[in-house]
Amino acid sequence: DFFGATDFHMNLHYSVAIVIALLARNCFEFLVVFLPDRRIIFCSDGYLSKEITHMSDLDATDRRILTVLQKEGRVTNAELSDRINLSPSACHRRVQRLEEEGYIAGYVALLDARRMGRPTTVFVEITLQGQADDTLDKFEREVAKVPDILECHLMAGSADYLLKIIAHDTEDFARIHRQYLSRLPGVAQMQSSFALRTVVKTTAMAV
Repeated sequence: DFFGATDFHMNLHYSVAIVIALLARNCFEFLVVFLPDRRIIFCSDGYLSKEITHMSDLDATDRRILTVLQKEGRVTNAELSDRINLSPSACHRRVQRLEEEGYIAGYVALLDARRMGRPTTVFVEITLQGQADDTLDKFEREVAKVPDILECHLMAGSADYLLKIIAHDTEDFARIHRQYLSRLPGVAQMQSSFALRTVVKTTAMAV
């Protein structure tokens, strides 16, 4: 398993590539071999390098792994390998690679806002007094300190920032506004919208 391939087919691909490179090394000073799964290995003066994996290089098996893990982060390796038709060791190596290469950012527990007593979701549009870097930096430093904000996005459009806030109820949001939002630096205008009902909510992106 010279390249740490994750299943039989990958081993076969690498083996073919190595044979091609070794046969051609007397003819070429530098050789590039394109593998069937779109990965690339290099042969320079008869020596092979490990493949360079591009961020777009997710094969069908990688995508199946990510699809399962996005929805069931606590699934065991044995269960995961069975569902994607890989051996446990090959599955474990793939998950490790996806973690090391940054495709998997982390594992968390998602709390139920209603059970936690915070069923009210509020979106707040904020327009600043100016667009100078110092103004933006000061605002972003302070908004990051507000514990009730789940998300803050720099926007293109009429508002400069969009905040997502959860609260117990309208009175609790009034507290958040009075204690934190009204004290944010550089704010010229603020508009709040309360969500009546959540139609779609997921943390799983399409892969």
